[in-house]
Amino acid sequence: MMRYLTGSTARNTAFACALAVPLVFLGAAVPAGAQQPEGPVGTAPPEGTRLPSAPPPTGLSESVAAVVNDDIISTYDLAQRMRLLIATSGIQPTQENLPQFQHEALVSLVDERLQFQELRRVEKEQKIDILADEDEVNEEIDGMAQGNNMSRQQFLGYLTSRGINAETLKQQIRANISWGRWIQGRYGSRLRVGDDQIAATQALMSAQASKPQYNIAEVLIDANRVGGMQQAMAGAQQLVSQMQQGAPFPAVARQFSSLPTAATGGDAGWVSPGEVPAEVAGVLEQMRPGQLSQPIQVKDGVYILYLKEKRAGGTSTLVNLKQAAVPLAQGASADDEAAARTKLVALKPQIKDCATLEATAGKVPGVVAGDLGEAEVSDLAPQFREAAEKLQVGEISDPIRTSAGLHLVAVCARRAAGGGQMDKEQIERRLRGQQLSMIARRYMRDLRNSATIEQK
Repeated sequence: MMRYLTGSTARNTAFACALAVPLVFLGAAVPAGAQQPEGPVGTAPPEGTRLPSAPPPTGLSESVAAVVNDDIISTYDLAQRMRLLIATSGIQPTQENLPQFQHEALVSLVDERLQFQELRRVEKEQKIDILADEDEVNEEIDGMAQGNNMSRQQFLGYLTSRGINAETLKQQIRANISWGRWIQGRYGSRLRVGDDQIAATQALMSAQASKPQYNIAEVLIDANRVGGMQQAMAGAQQLVSQMQQGAPFPAVARQFSSLPTAATGGDAGWVSPGEVPAEVAGVLEQMRPGQLSQPIQVKDGVYILYLKEKRAGGTSTLVNLKQAAVPLAQGASADDEAAARTKLVALKPQIKDCATLEATAGKVPGVVAGDLGEAEVSDLAPQFREAAEKLQVGEISDPIRTSAGLHLVAVCARRAAGGGQMDKEQIERRLRGQQLSMIARRYMRDLRNSATIEQK
């Protein structure tokens, strides 16, 4: 007999700002800008790859894959969950990654058995109903189907065509809904977020506001959960390879990540360097938007990141500029320059606002106009920088001489770089979600530690 599975189950008990149930998406697109083209989901595996068996004919016996407190997980259960993972992760099954699917499937099934056992014990002791009923499960399936532009019947038909019994999906959904309901009901009302915690979070956010910020999606392979750091690195490398070949990041995160953000497809939103492990922050500094990272080893596991956007720190100022200009060579005569200046001086009072600048300037022969876009003031050419610093939004400069000509520059918008600070209510929701997530992980850890789990 052996103790088995001592890692986290953040995926099945995922909390962001509130409890959430991971959805299954069959054809989610690769994130915009990903390095490799999207591959089809659910396509046939390479020749020679042996998938787990489809449902056995009636009358054939099944063997035992694991026993959880005398509750049997059959090889049929394991094969079904593997097929569900393959169908919903967008990853092409190969001889190399099938062991990873098998391990993930077994981890999920063991967690669910422990959750159902605990929930039934609570229902019996407290005489309450916790387990999700059929209507709630079907409602969730309807949402999944809509997310894939299908009806419920089409969605379940897709699974059936890949040898997946509808009960396999329903059991996963029932566990997620029921467990989330129990954790929220038992602990949600007891959690208190103090003003000191909110103030400390606000102080940290203010301190980080001057640093670059990153809009990321994340996956964490928990080393404890998969049997060690070497296994975590190998598994993460396989996932990176599959995502480079087209597997959708959100689907991979939902099925393999041990972070609370798995419930939202790995979407972590905007983060500052101080909010992520130092190893992750170092990689983010080198990444470009649209880039997928290689595996990043941290203390407890291995991260995979997708960088969606990057923005400067809050101490920088961004301005949106438009211009009306008369092209003029560097060595133009004094008369030519004077004529161009006279033309722009006469044009300036005719421009009422940024919205009409281009149309107004376009009526004057020899004048070209355009949107210069948004830029940091510090990155502008010296002549434009001085105007951008002095002018108010909506104001237009006097003619400015550059090597390209004479320019009227309008400041159309101005903002501080970085995102806006969360208000007190938003911070409180985030802290409550983090506390619930931690409680749920500890709860599952305790259930595992006290359970008898055999792998056959």
